[in-house]
Amino acid sequence: MQVDKNKVVSLTYTLTLQNGEVADTATEQSPFVFIHGIGQTLPHFDTNLAGLKAGDTFNFDIEAEHAYGLSNEEYKVAVPREVFSGPEVPADILQIGNMVPMQDNHGNPMNGVILGFNDTEVQLDFNHPLADQKLNFQGQIIAVREASAEEQDHGHVHGEGGHHH
Repeated sequence: MQVDKNKVVSLTYTLTLQNGEVADTATEQSPFVFIHGIGQTLPHFDTNLAGLKAGDTFNFDIEAEHAYGLSNEEYKVAVPREVFSGPEVPADILQIGNMVPMQDNHGNPMNGVILGFNDTEVQLDFNHPLADQKLNFQGQIIAVREASAEEQDHGHVHGEGGHHH
């Protein structure tokens, strides 16, 4: 069976950044399991896997603009320092490079990296941590199977390697 839309794919991979740093891995003991073609992965990831079968290996690059995008200066913002005060905020949270969970004005979760701070404001970068990065994926397809109607309806894999209700 080939990798195609609505197929459950189990695979191993090593994700390497353009500087040679390994950013993520999935092993045979802990594979990456997903439903292909429904938006669970980067579109170019899906495209590069389409048509492969169990046992096939892959090695492909995804350019930054087709991965997590290019950084946008508008996503670097200053927020009032008092946002980081209160009993529920860890006292040591204000450290350059810390990733902090935030919400936009609609309540949507987002993460910001602290770029700097002073007595009145904190500079945060809300660009994806892998923005501007060309990605290389190398790995092997372990298994391909039909997604059940329930998995397709729920939008995620059930059972081993997937979601348990």
